[in-house]
Amino acid sequence: MNLKWEFDFLEKLNIGVTKNGSLVVCFGELLIDFVSTVGGVSLAEAPAFKKAPGGAPANVAVGISRLGGSSVFIGKVGDDEFSYMLADILKQNNVDNSGMQFDRSARTALAFVTLRADGECKLLFFRHPSADMRLHESELNTNVIKQAKIFHYGSISLIEEPCKLTHLAAMNMAKRSGSILSYDPNLRLPLWPSADAAQKGLMSIWNQADLIKVSEDEITFLTGGDDAYGHNVVMKKLFHPNRISRLRILYQGTLDPTLEYKPEYIMFSCRDQASLLHTCRVNQGLSSQVLLDKLEKLNS
Repeated sequence: MNLKWEFDFLEKLNIGVTKNGSLVVCFGELLIDFVSTVGGVSLAEAPAFKKAPGGAPANVAVGISRLGGSSVFIGKVGDDEFSYMLADILKQNNVDNSGMQFDRSARTALAFVTLRADGECKLLFFRHPSADMRLHESELNTNVIKQAKIFHYGSISLIEEPCKLTHLAAMNMAKRSGSILSYDPNLRLPLWPSADAAQKGLMSIWNQADLIKVSEDEITFLTGGDDAYGHNVVMKKLFHPNRISRLRILYQGTLDPTLEYKPEYIMFSCRDQASLLHTCRVNQGLSSQVLLDKLEKLNS
C-alpha cells in the first residue's frame, strides 16, 4: 500500500502528528484495486492492470499507523487468497486486523481503476455480493469499538443489508462509548441503486458525525448542483447546528484560516488539480493526518 506521495503532501500542510497511543477504529470495506498500468485511457483501453490493496477506511487505518498513530480495521473479506494478502498487508503496516472477518460464501471485493485523459478517475466494482456487504452485527469486535477515541467510517457500508444495520450499530456503540465519529462520505455513485438513494444514504448519518471529510464533487452532489466553493451554500445546506463547530476547507494545499467558525468540526475539500491525479488516496491520507491532529488536540 504505497502512500508515500500522499504523506509527502501532508507534511507540506504542517499539521502535527500525535503518538499518544489513542485508538482510531476504521470500519468498512477492504478490497483489491486493479489499477491500469498506464494513465489517460479508459478501462477498456487499459493494456494491463496491477493489483493493489484498496478500500478507503483501510487506507485511513494504514495512514494513521504510518504517521505514528494506533489503528484497528474492522470489516469483512472473503476466505480467499486476496483476503489473506490484505490481512498481511495491514499487519505489515502495524494496523491491528483482529476486527477482520472471513466469509467462505462470498469473495473479497474487486475494483478496476483507471485515470482517464480528462483527469476523471473511473472505477468498475465487482461485488455481487462481496464479503464486505455481508458483515453482521454479531461479528463486530465490540471491545475494540468501545476503546476507540475516534471511530472512522464511510458510506459504502450503508448500501446493502446486513452491513447497513451493522454499520449503524457500530456507530451508535462508538458514540455511546464516547468516541468521536469521523465520516468520509466517499461517494461511489455506480454502487447505489440511484442518485436519489445515494443522496439520501449519504445524508442519513450526516448529523451524527462530529468530523466530516468531503470533496468538492460530493458538496456539489449533496447540495443539488451548487457551487462547491460557495461558502453560504455549504453553511446553509450541509452544516448541522447542534454538532458543527468548525469548518476548514483545503484550498490548493493550504488550510484557509478565514473559514473557522466554532471550535471542533472540520470539513475539507481538495481543490488542487495536481492532487486530483491521486485524489482517492490523497483524501484518505488527509483524513489520517487530520484525525491524528484531532487526537493530539484532545490529549493536550
